Formats: sequence, structure tokens, C-alpha cells
Amino acid sequence: MSLLEIEKLSLSIGAVPVLKDVDLSVGQGEIVALVGESGSGKSMTALTVMQLLPHAARLSGRVLLDGSNLLEAGEEHMCTLRGDDIGMVFQEPMTALNPLKTIGEQVAEGIRWHTRSSRADAEERARQILDRVGLPETKFPLSRFPHELSGGQRQRVVIAIACALKPRLLIADEPTTALDVVLQAQVLDLLRDLVAENRMGLLLISHDLAVVADMADRISILRNGQVMEDGETAQVLSTQTHPYTRQLAQASTHVPDIRAATTRNKPDSTQAPLLVVQNLTRDYPGRRISLFRRGAPTRAVDDVSFSIAPGRSVALVGRSGCGKSTLARMVLALDKPTAGEIHFAGESLTGRSEAELKPARRNMQVVFQDPYGSFDPRQRVEKLVAEPLHLLERKPSKAERREMVASALAEVGLGPDALDKYPHEFSGGQRQRISIARAIITRPKLVVADEPVSALDVSIRAQILDLFADLNARLGIAYLFITHDLTVARAITDEVMVMEEGRIVERGPTHDVLDNPQSDAARELVAAAPDLSRALARRLREQG
Repeated sequence: MSLLEIEKLSLSIGAVPVLKDVDLSVGQGEIVALVGESGSGKSMTALTVMQLLPHAARLSGRVLLDGSNLLEAGEEHMCTLRGDDIGMVFQEPMTALNPLKTIGEQVAEGIRWHTRSSRADAEERARQILDRVGLPETKFPLSRFPHELSGGQRQRVVIAIACALKPRLLIADEPTTALDVVLQAQVLDLLRDLVAENRMGLLLISHDLAVVADMADRISILRNGQVMEDGETAQVLSTQTHPYTRQLAQASTHVPDIRAATTRNKPDSTQAPLLVVQNLTRDYPGRRISLFRRGAPTRAVDDVSFSIAPGRSVALVGRSGCGKSTLARMVLALDKPTAGEIHFAGESLTGRSEAELKPARRNMQVVFQDPYGSFDPRQRVEKLVAEPLHLLERKPSKAERREMVASALAEVGLGPDALDKYPHEFSGGQRQRISIARAIITRPKLVVADEPVSALDVSIRAQILDLFADLNARLGIAYLFITHDLTVARAITDEVMVMEEGRIVERGPTHDVLDNPQSDAARELVAAAPDLSRALARRLREQG
């Protein structure tokens, strides 16, 4: 008998079916991946195991943990299982952690509740598990709060909480989505080690086939709440018997056709650069030591210089916390540099008032990582996409505004029926298309895209990358892509800049940098990046 057995599980929320006859098993010491697009039912499967479903949920089938049906367990019994027998690592650590409690308190809380340990004993065990996940007290005191840690460090705290009592089953729901490739590799290695040490079963939920091929012993592929294919990972991903498996594999390695854009937007040596950044530096005040004293300031961006030609796509890659987003905010004039100059379309942006920045803002727009978080959920799409139109010299009439919004939506593949809907009525990929429509409605010369596809599944990511390439070819828009995903950089950009500790340490044509990295930072990123073909080849070699 397996540690976890899911048999003929069906789930509906009200009248909406979510899962249908799902069969899945996880053995002791085994890693099983649950793969599928957004909305396929992956997270709902995990929440069913944890019994954390909404009240309108209707279930049938069985979820057996060591032969005991969890669907028949009461809430009191589930409270004894959660954290002790079943641990869960959630996708977004900042929302999973309590911002008002220290990391030591949050790790110790479950230990005290389940074991009735004293505060001192629980703190000591919390100290040990935090050290085990790479957060030693000498560098990361138990008194730190979540906001004082990076994304990767917060995810390690969540893993420490989930694994503090060595549960028999660990569920990891997209545990590395927001992490850079180096941190992702470290977190995955940590999960693999914990499984081996404690002989726990791991249910890994992911949309990244390269990660799954490297990590999982077996795989189940979910679509619209149904299992399309399951089996041994290397066998399923190498043979790709089911058409949907082939579709996912092709999308995960998809490269847009940017040849037309590259030819059209080849830089002219006589043409002035669109964006010029000169010796840019940004310092932040140090942590407050006392009422009248602060520590040494933190240098987030350190003497950075680069330029972007009209119509060119440039990627800014680097590890989390290296200064990418800080640099992007200064380019967008949302943050003021401590030193240095930024010139856009021949005009300096440094020290300008909001009124003086208006022409630059019209010609320089942004696409955020989380489109839903950047939208007012109470506004309809027409008003959301029309937001930048106040930057135009002549305010359009109501009819003109609606026509301009409809045209922008059409350019990103959405029909006029989207105008009167709200953001929650769209999928993640459609919301990102709306975000892009908002960015291009003023016909900007430059779009800064901050991790625009990191939260999207592989099929939608392929569509959005195609859209970026198409807009570059048709409209000549230049891009500054802020990303930690080297696959995205390789697929969509002409040049790559590698950032480390606030400095640009390497720059060159995309394929030159990624195929033959010269700096230590670039080599580390390339070595840590997951690769589906490489992972499958290794698996097949291991099987003989």
C-alpha cells in the first residue's frame, strides 16, 4: 500500500466541476509530480488532501493516508494531521507567513502545538531546522521578520515550518515559481535531501517540465480536472504518448520566431540610442540600530551604465536581490537615483518634475509580473486599459477612448467583448494580455517588462512570448526584460546583461552570453538553469 492513495476523486465547487475521477498515489520516499496548466485542478487536489476546501465543495471518492480515508476525518482530527503527518509548502511564501511574527515564532508554533514542548525546547528545534534549510542563526536570527528576508529565504522558512516535525507526506505547490534559477536549484536540492533523509513522500505540483524531469520519480499530467497520462517520469516525457503531453513539452521549449523583428530592428550605427543609463547608483539607508543611529547604507545599484537602441530587446538577468527591479524602477522614474544620469529619447529624466516627465511616461510603459495585483478589481477592462491615455496631449472623447481600447485589445488577441468585463473574469494569460494592451495603448517606444511570464504555465507563456515578438516586429517596440528565466531571455531578446550585487558584470548578444558565459555570475546562472532535454537524457542514462 502507498503512503497516499487518491481513488476516483471528484470535486465540484457549487455547480462547477473541478476534478473528475482522479487517481494518484505517492509512496514512502518517492517524489511524484502533478503537472498541468493553470486551472487544471493541481492546487485543488492538494487542498483536498489537506481538507482546506471551501464550504461549497462537494466530494466523492477516497483520499487514503496509510489506509485511513481523510475525506471522513473531522476537522479536529485533521488539525492533528496537518503539520505532523502532512506538511505543505505554499507557492507564495509572503502570503503563507504571518508578517507580524518572527520566523522563529512561526517555526516553533507548530512544534509547540503538536509536541507540547516548552518554549525553549521549541525554539531550539526551530533553530536546528532553520539551520538545516540554510538559515543559520549566526546570519538569520530567529528574531527576524519575513519582510527582512529575500524571496528564496522566505521560501526556506516555509519549508522549515512544513518539515519541522518530519511529516510522512510533504506537498509542495509550485515551491520555486518566483525564485531565480540558482535559488530554485538550491530549494529543489533541499527538498530532495529531506525526502531521502526522512523517507517522506513528496507530491510536487509544478508547471515546469524541466524541473519535474529532474526531480520526480513518477508524473501525473492533469487537464481540466482529469488525469491525461501518468507513469514513470522519463518514460512519459520521452515517449509523449498523449497529445496533451506533447503539447506541454513543445510549449516548454517554445522559441518565438523573432527573425523578422531582428531584421527590421537591426540597430543603425548612426541612430541615437533610445535609452542611455550612465553611472547609475542607488543607496538605501541602513537598518536602524537605535533611535538616533542607523547601520551602513545598502547599495542596491552600483555604477551601472548601458544603452538600448530603438526596437531592440534586452534582457536583464541575475539572482534575486541583485538590483534588477531597483534599476527598472529608476529607468521608469519611479525611484530617484543616488547618483548617475538617465536619458530617454535624448532627454534627461534625472531631477524632472512629474509634469516634465509626462512625455517620457507616454513613450515608456511597464508590464508587471502579477497583472491581477496591478489591476483595480472594481474597474472594468475598458477603464483599466485606458489608464495611460491621460498622458496624451489631447484627451480623447469617450467614443474615441473606447475605440482605442478595443484596438489595443485586438492587437493582443482579445475581442471587444472584453471591454465590459472585470479582471477576475479572465484567466492568468488573458489578464497578462490585458496588461500588455494597457502598456501599448499610447504606442510607447520602450516597454519595461518585469518578470512578465514567471507566474504563467508553459502554454500561456509561449503565447505571451509570441505576442511580445509580434509587437516588436509590427510596432518596433523596444523591450527591457527583467527576468531570472534564461529560457525567456534566450527566446525573446537580442542582448543580455548579467547583474550581480548591483553591477552589470557581463553584456553581449544573447546566444554568446548564454552559450559561452565569461563571468562567474553568468556561469552560475547557466549551470543552474533547468533543461528538459538534459534532465531526460540523464534519467534515461541512469535507467541503463
